[in-house]
Amino acid sequence: MNTSENPPIPFNDFTREPEELIAKELEAVESVLRSGWWVLGKEVELFESKWANYCSTLSAVGVANGLDAIEIGLRSLGVGPGDEVITTSLTAFATCLAILRTGATPVFADIDPETGCIEQQSIHRCINSSTKAILVVHLYGRAVDMENIINLTSNLGIFLVEDCAQSHGAKYNGKPVGSIGDFGAWSFYPTKNLGAVGDAGAITSNNQELILKAKMLRNYGQSDRYYHPIIGMNSRLDELQASLLNVRLEYLNLWTNRRRSIAKRYWAEISNPEIKLLQQPTEDENHVHHLFVIYTKKRRDLQNQLSKMNISSLIHYPIACHLQSALKEAKLDPNGLNNTKDHCENCLSLPIQPYLTDLELDRIIDVCNNQL
Repeated sequence: MNTSENPPIPFNDFTREPEELIAKELEAVESVLRSGWWVLGKEVELFESKWANYCSTLSAVGVANGLDAIEIGLRSLGVGPGDEVITTSLTAFATCLAILRTGATPVFADIDPETGCIEQQSIHRCINSSTKAILVVHLYGRAVDMENIINLTSNLGIFLVEDCAQSHGAKYNGKPVGSIGDFGAWSFYPTKNLGAVGDAGAITSNNQELILKAKMLRNYGQSDRYYHPIIGMNSRLDELQASLLNVRLEYLNLWTNRRRSIAKRYWAEISNPEIKLLQQPTEDENHVHHLFVIYTKKRRDLQNQLSKMNISSLIHYPIACHLQSALKEAKLDPNGLNNTKDHCENCLSLPIQPYLTDLELDRIIDVCNNQL
């Protein structure tokens, strides 16, 4: 392989971000350092306000990471030991770990093979008298088809929770994800569509009671200084990270538009019959393309071809949550998780970061269209 002819195409590359953005971030960091107020100050309050507005919710609560966002949200709803929360096994382990940390039991539904998102008939098969909530994951940046799930949770009187860690800015029927259920949980890990420079997270909700409880839970269960009516945790969004998110939020729509244009080229130009593409959304707003995932029975061959051409690729996810050794006796859809298993064995994620160039995109598409 001649690396000079094929310079590396990384999956993510933060060094490509423009000097203009870096300058604004440095200015924001200096402002925090000079302010003398480094925990739960004006930058967190400003970001909470901006993020709530972006998500069309009444409020947002900044927390330390996406895992804590789910756990705090569930605990704010009273989810705990003896309860069951239905979710997908095709997700980052943090989704089910958050359920476990409340003392509740995750129950895994299967996926729709066309989208990778949780499948509605499978949800029905998982419901029983212990079901307290359904936790949907807007996987890969695609907004889950929510209408039937909304009706189901409303009719049964159970909670609807959204894991929005991969879906910043996606909408369902014109409503931003994170504003549809009882709460939305967000991660701002650096690789997310809106990433911090380290760990960060948030909860969005239209339920003010939940918001107030979440604010207590993130700060030791404290209602006022030194008064602790509930058992909480230490999960505060840092002022530094909030200041950076306030800057980076200005670029989110630009980044999303670029991701969408890259995805459209993949859909239009990858024509290899050995490669199946996930279902294209009917509306641009439904998908923000955190990942572009393809499906092929020849995954190893394709990864090798990409690697020879100095192109990075990743697998999301090689091992589903219910098969992790930490969950030896997971509860599942009684019909099994065949679609999930098949997806994990054959999925592959192609680069889609917003600073990918058109020439790099040409190379990726050319390799995908080579005979496997």
